[in-house]
Amino acid sequence: MQTTYKYKDKTYSNVYELSEALGKEGIFIPLSISEDALKDLGVEVTHEDEPIEYYKNRKIETLKMQRDKAEVEPIEYKGYFFDYDEKARDRINAAIIALELQGANADIAWTTADNQDVSVTAADLRAIVAAVAVRSNVLHIKYRSLKAQVQACSSAGDVEAIKW
Repeated sequence: MQTTYKYKDKTYSNVYELSEALGKEGIFIPLSISEDALKDLGVEVTHEDEPIEYYKNRKIETLKMQRDKAEVEPIEYKGYFFDYDEKARDRINAAIIALELQGANADIAWTTADNQDVSVTAADLRAIVAAVAVRSNVLHIKYRSLKAQVQACSSAGDVEAIKW
């Protein structure tokens, strides 16, 4: 909801601007002045809904943040959950290189997202990365679908009804 203030044929987008204009006429008002007191001073107060694009853009940004958060959640592989935040990705990539240099059957102890120690190979770590890629694709498809739904909305209520 956006509030505007009209005084002597000039419109102000906030109370501070209005206060500055009234102050030039020797009328000093607190920024917490009530609407009734403003009306007594001859100020017309109007409440308008934000443009639909405001709601759409905000919802799209929220959906994007939800997608991005889901992309770095732990990923399940062989009954275990593996972290996949930025630090974990760096460790996985480094471990793949180190294990490949040691040979196809080399393994390493890995601590899972819930602090269990498991033995993994380079193939296991590549499979985790592949599982993340599949999940990421599903999340991006979902995001694009929800974004298209948001863009087709004609009211703020319709936009707000769309959930991740």
